[in-house]
Amino acid sequence: MTEIVNMHEAKTTLSRLVERARAGEDIIIAKAGEPLVKLVPVKRRAKPRVPGKWRGKVWIADDFNELPSDVLDAFEGKSS
Repeated sequence: MTEIVNMHEAKTTLSRLVERARAGEDIIIAKAGEPLVKLVPVKRRAKPRVPGKWRGKVWIADDFNELPSDVLDAFEGKSS
């Protein structure tokens, strides 16, 4: 749902508008009925990846990347 609020209302209810925007609502601030800005939450940066974090927790078979020839043929549109 998108809500358009005027500048005066935005000034007096900014905290509530920010919380609503953080919750996913679209908030448009207008002046004299003309939309000026959209209030949106700032995306948090992802934490940097830590190499080796899954070491010892995941096992991958030596042949995980091998595919039977009939399955490969089917993917490539070849008939057997």
